[in-house]
Amino acid sequence: MIKADGHIFVLETAHTTYCFRRMETGHLEHLYYGRHLTLPEHPAECDVAPLVEKHTFAPGNTNLCDGEHPAFSLEDMRLEMSSYGKGDIREPFVEIVHADGSTTSDFRYESYEITEKTAGTENGDLPGAYDEKGEAQRLSVRLRDHSYDLVLELHYDVYAECDAIVRSAVLFNESGETVRLNRLMSTQIDFDPAEYVFTTFTGAWAREMHRSDTRMEAGKHVNASYTGTSSSRANPFVMIAKTDTTEDTGECYGCNLIYSGNHYEAAEVSGYGKMRLTAGINPQSFSWLLAPGENFAAPEAVMAYSCEGYNGMSQCMHAFVREHIVRGAFKHKVRPVLLNSWEAAYFDINERKLLALAKKAKEAGVELFVMDDGWFGERNDDAHSLGDWEVNEKKLPGGLAGLGRKIKALGLDFGIWVEPEMVNVNSHLYQAHPDWTIEIPGKPHAEGRNQRILDLTRTEVQDYIIETMTNVFSSAEISYVKWDMNRTFTDYYSGALPPERQGEVAHRYVLGLYRCMRELTARFPDILFEGCSAGGNRFDLGILSYFPQIWASDDTDALCRAEIQTGYSYGYPMSVVSAHVSACPNHQTLRVTPLETRFAVAAFGICGYECNFCDLSREDFAAVKAQIALYKQWREVLQKGRFYRGRTFGEGAHESVLSQSAGNQMEWTCVSEDQTRAVGMLMQKLVVPNTQYHSYHAKGLKPDARYHFYNRSLKYNIKDFGDLVNTVSPVHIKQDSLALDLIARFKKMDGEIEDCHVAGDMLMYHGVKLKQAFGGTGYNNEVRYFQDFAARMYFMEEEKGHADSGEAEEKER
Repeated sequence: MIKADGHIFVLETAHTTYCFRRMETGHLEHLYYGRHLTLPEHPAECDVAPLVEKHTFAPGNTNLCDGEHPAFSLEDMRLEMSSYGKGDIREPFVEIVHADGSTTSDFRYESYEITEKTAGTENGDLPGAYDEKGEAQRLSVRLRDHSYDLVLELHYDVYAECDAIVRSAVLFNESGETVRLNRLMSTQIDFDPAEYVFTTFTGAWAREMHRSDTRMEAGKHVNASYTGTSSSRANPFVMIAKTDTTEDTGECYGCNLIYSGNHYEAAEVSGYGKMRLTAGINPQSFSWLLAPGENFAAPEAVMAYSCEGYNGMSQCMHAFVREHIVRGAFKHKVRPVLLNSWEAAYFDINERKLLALAKKAKEAGVELFVMDDGWFGERNDDAHSLGDWEVNEKKLPGGLAGLGRKIKALGLDFGIWVEPEMVNVNSHLYQAHPDWTIEIPGKPHAEGRNQRILDLTRTEVQDYIIETMTNVFSSAEISYVKWDMNRTFTDYYSGALPPERQGEVAHRYVLGLYRCMRELTARFPDILFEGCSAGGNRFDLGILSYFPQIWASDDTDALCRAEIQTGYSYGYPMSVVSAHVSACPNHQTLRVTPLETRFAVAAFGICGYECNFCDLSREDFAAVKAQIALYKQWREVLQKGRFYRGRTFGEGAHESVLSQSAGNQMEWTCVSEDQTRAVGMLMQKLVVPNTQYHSYHAKGLKPDARYHFYNRSLKYNIKDFGDLVNTVSPVHIKQDSLALDLIARFKKMDGEIEDCHVAGDMLMYHGVKLKQAFGGTGYNNEVRYFQDFAARMYFMEEEKGHADSGEAEEKER
């Protein structure tokens, strides 16, 4: 709900309040954002005096915005937007160079309007949040710089049920002269003096989303991308929390951009202790010429708040992404189990090899077979044929259509890999159009993965991608497309733009990309598109506005993936995170992790496989088949349920007094929307000697319901116990011998069984004490085989009879 009267502005969600006012000067003072406040229905009746800062004399060595208001300086005020030139010297919201060379801006209140927010794409073809139900409201506040006839509109969209507020801004040039825009942020929040932690998620290829906490006491901390993408180096999702906030308690704010290019989030503490958060397009090397009558729109920024810790804020963000970002035919559909050919064959593919792989996939229970790179042109390595999207008929004699029909005949859907934004110098496309790339004519070009970036600032290049991909996608019965982008930007330059507009290249590229994605997803609404960019180099809400899932990382190592997926979970639901089970030794780390652990980690995302099923042992293939069957039973919960973090690697383990156990375990829980079914996971990094005791703590259950708690019955290879077999064998068995191989074929070690009936509150607040872990003093089926990188999945189902009796008792009372 939005309440406004031109003086007081109140935005209310189910559990939060956001409030600001028009100051005497006409600037906007931020008053409050946090837990819901009880305020009167009409703004004029709202007593916000306790929220307003009291100023009688401005601080020393500061400047007044004008001579008529000597009580305060903008440098020491909490503002809704800021600029340079009138006293505020902190991070600005907007930076403009006027025709006269001045950089001073002074935007003051002019008017406001409240409307419904239902559109999904607007503001200069940027994607935006949308609302199918038509319940979201938009507050537009219009500010004017009277000295230069520029208008700045601040937009506030309220999504009450998700406790989310979306901000954006549009600059209108109503003057008679061209101005240069050097910065326009999407949101700004000024916090009261307090102790805050600024959390970012950084990394690189194969190690995305590492959580980093910076205690903000003084100065400025910046999280930004200059790769041309949202980047694996610094995801645009950030958090602000009080220093005592935990996963389940304390105040936490989340902020994310609906944008896929260079971004910028800065937290700055002023000399007066106030902290400012700004988020928007990265101003580094950005500029935009705005002619008279033109406007420029900033991307939308999503803000969420919870007083129930990081998990509470995550639930708001997850709900918002599911309901107001992801769209189309797959918004509410469960996603298929797929097998991708990449790590099985890399570029060395042919129809015979692919069909053999697909037959094994069908036998295992896979639903979608994906042919990755290597199917077009002379694509036998990464140095050739990008841009030449014609089938290599030596590899696929029947083309995409012929292979697709054969895959369909096996009972599988068919998917392909493409990288439409890229071109190899060794390609027919580059030879025909060398001017179609992002590079400086006549100058040496920095190289990346033997490819260059097509110049999507050009309409003709956008048209080429749209029409070429249309031909590819319509040439066969294609159910899935993996859209990749494996290079970051260098040598920013477009031959289609004059020198004075080269600062627009990065943003114009993103706009061109969105046009391609918007057009192709409209033409092919029944194709499941998956975004990818060298793994998680472009994992953001902009991509998710068109593609309902994104490949989270090229690193499929289960230990790495557990931490990467935990990082994503702070701002993104697991229903958009694509995760695969791959072979060991892992192709990125050479680490060996248990097959069941690889499955457990992948199962909490959109689960698929990326290994050579034809080379699997009979034992491993049977295990994979059982995993897929289990996943299908529980994927409604795992893909659509509410995801909660428990303990995470790097945090102290509350159940152990041994320092070497601290941060050694990770807990996840995913609960169905109606809280009747749940899946949990407990994962361990390394074995700590003589630590038999572990427990699992659920989250998100009904406290007063009773659940059946159990795990899977697993068996283990006797070889995993090494020479210990000789302590129970009547004859000596030599390791790596034929005798041991023969025994291992017929003799398996039984794993532990967890099976109990327990109340939801006990599962959450106390946890379940698990069967003891192996501690070197004996093993049987009452002992948990829980070694390095081990994981367990636990299943919880509400016992209906108990719930019914509880409801009857409640009615009787």
